[in-house]
Amino acid sequence: MILKINNIEVKYHEVILVIKGVSIEVPDGGIVALLGANGAGKSTILKTVMGLIDDQPDKGTIEFMGKRIDGMDTDRIVRMGITLVPEGREVFEELTIRENLLMGAYIRKDKKGIDDDFDRVFEYFPILKERVNQWAGTLSGGEQQMLAMGRALMIGQKLVLLDEPSMGLAPFLVKDIMKVVKRLNEEGITILLVEQNAKMALGVADYGYVVETGEIVMHDEAEVLKNDERIINAYLGE
Repeated sequence: MILKINNIEVKYHEVILVIKGVSIEVPDGGIVALLGANGAGKSTILKTVMGLIDDQPDKGTIEFMGKRIDGMDTDRIVRMGITLVPEGREVFEELTIRENLLMGAYIRKDKKGIDDDFDRVFEYFPILKERVNQWAGTLSGGEQQMLAMGRALMIGQKLVLLDEPSMGLAPFLVKDIMKVVKRLNEEGITILLVEQNAKMALGVADYGYVVETGEIVMHDEAEVLKNDERIINAYLGE
């Protein structure tokens, strides 16, 4: 397993228990989906993996490629090979597309590799190449999501954590984003995908976990979850 989250508990303000004994395994080369309603704790799990919540997890361990990373600083975690595409995109609005992508490559020294990854990002998202000198703050929501994903790819990581990539996007853009997610995986990048859009997520994922009020309440192969009546009634709107 490239990522193992073992029975973690996370508290806010050292009092409020928001993640309650969560265990998740992400196999190398796979796509794993975290499903659940808004506020279920999905984003908190990703932030905990990335070391973005101070002194957390309160209990349990997180292992990446067999090494414990819980308690590490975020910059060390990134250098080990994990990156996060955050909910809400969070691009640098007063920088251009090119400058945003270069920010993604800040830990790298291999100019040839950086140039190659520029070409790869522009192959995935041609609209970014057309507007490479445009300020990121003037892009549409869909274009900012493409930029956020492209910036993550510039880091050259082994594992990408995607937090709600479909949020606020038109259905046709969601389909385009998910096609890129699938293609990235086919090219060797492991993905942990947080999504409220269960239908889209299970359409690309190999395995899924369902999170409710900070707990894993169900997990199985994606094909099994897609046909489970509880998932259909609660998340697929059928």
